[in-house]
Amino acid sequence: MADFWIILTGTLVAATCGILGCFLVLRKMAMVGDAISHSVLPGIAIAFLVSSSRDSLLMLIGAAVLGLITVFFIQMLQQSGLQSDASIGIVFTALFAVGVILISRNASHIDLDLDCVLFGEIAYVQWDTWIWNGYDMGPIAVWMLGGTLLIVLAAILLFYKQFKLCAFDPALAAAIGIPVALFHYLLMGLVSLSTVASFESVGAILVVGMLIIPASAAYLLTDRLSVMIGYSVLIGAISAAGGYYAAKWLDASIAGSMVTVAGGLFLLAFLFSPKHGLIARFGRKQRKRDELHSAAA
Repeated sequence: MADFWIILTGTLVAATCGILGCFLVLRKMAMVGDAISHSVLPGIAIAFLVSSSRDSLLMLIGAAVLGLITVFFIQMLQQSGLQSDASIGIVFTALFAVGVILISRNASHIDLDLDCVLFGEIAYVQWDTWIWNGYDMGPIAVWMLGGTLLIVLAAILLFYKQFKLCAFDPALAAAIGIPVALFHYLLMGLVSLSTVASFESVGAILVVGMLIIPASAAYLLTDRLSVMIGYSVLIGAISAAGGYYAAKWLDASIAGSMVTVAGGLFLLAFLFSPKHGLIARFGRKQRKRDELHSAAA
C-alpha cells in the first residue's frame, strides 16, 4: 500500500505541474516557475508565525500571495529595463533568503524544517493521514494535491481559449479584449498554489522538475496544445512510477529519481522526436545536402 500512495502522490504532482508547465514553456516563462517555487518560502514562514499552525489553507494563501508578489516584482524590474533572467534571479534569491532568515530565526517557535521544504520526503506521505470521524481517509498530501489538481483543471477548462491565446499571441488577445494581465496573474497564482501544495510532501526540487521537464519533452513531440498537455501529464506520471521503482532499486532519493527519469524521457524526446528531434533534424540537413549535390552534378 505504501508503494501506491507514494506513486499516486508523485503522479498528482506530475499532473498538476505538467498542465501548468505547458503554458509556462509556451510563454518562455519556465524559470518563473522555478522562481515562484523558491520565493513562496517567506509566505509559508509568515503563515506559520501568524497562526502558529500548520494549517494547509493558510499555507496556500501565504504562498499564493508571495507568488503574485514575485511575479509583480519581476514584471516591474523588466519594465524598468532590466533583463528577464536578471530580474528573475534578483527577486527569487532575495525573497528566498528572507524566507530562510525567517525560518532559521524562529526555528524554535515553529514546526517547520527548511530541509523538508527544499527536498521533501515523499516516502513519508503515507504516515501523515487525515482522520475524519474516526476514519482514516488516507494521506493528507493526496487530498491536498488532488484538490489542487481539480482547481487547476477547472481553471484551465473554463478559460482554455483565453489561456491558449495569451500563450501564443498576447498582442492579439489584448486586441480582442481579453484581459491578458489578469490571466497572467491567474496562471502565476495557480503555479503558486501547486508549488506550496507539493512542498511538504515532495519538496521544491521535484516541483521544479515536474513543472519544466515533462512540458519541455511534450513540446518536442507535438505542435497542438491539447496534445502537449496530455503528453506532459503522461510523461510526468511515467516519471513518477519509474522514478519510484528506480529509487527502490538504487536505494536512492525518490524525488531525485523521479526527476532523473523525467530527464531521461526528455533526452529520448530530444533525440527521437519525429519533427523536432536531433536525429530528425540531422536527417533533414543530410537530405538537403544530398539534393544540393545532386543538383550541382
